[in-house]
Amino acid sequence: MESPIGTLTLVKTDGMLSGLYMSHPDLRSEQLGPRVEAGFEDVVQQLDEYFARTRTVFTVPIAPEGTTFQRRVWSELQTIPYGETRSYSQLADAIGKRSAMRAVGAANGRNPISIIVPCHRVIGSNGTLVGYGGGLERKRFLLDLEQANGPRSLW
Repeated sequence: MESPIGTLTLVKTDGMLSGLYMSHPDLRSEQLGPRVEAGFEDVVQQLDEYFARTRTVFTVPIAPEGTTFQRRVWSELQTIPYGETRSYSQLADAIGKRSAMRAVGAANGRNPISIIVPCHRVIGSNGTLVGYGGGLERKRFLLDLEQANGPRSLW
């Protein structure tokens, strides 16, 4: 789907969203399965509402594939409210794994369902934008989108 941050690739497994990827040079269609045009209407509608700033919570069923630890981190990401951020250390504390801050960062970076599982809401302890698979420009756009002033133009 086309979005204000570029093309988004949506992947479903057994009727549940299992991937939401931003355009990336290493993303190959053979890794994702056959291309289909139907069956994503619910996801597209909710993403359109999010980008229009009329949706703050996603309700599409998701099924991210990962380790137990990764799924725990991704679950915790979903508790970060719209318009708010958390640091990697706060995220590690929230799952009771303060000593695993690097592993939390790695799990955040492997999130297969960006935007809906809001890994963009995790920032450095000093408040700076750090690491984002979609690029820091997109991360800034998404964080700005969720603020009262709205986003600046990205493209």
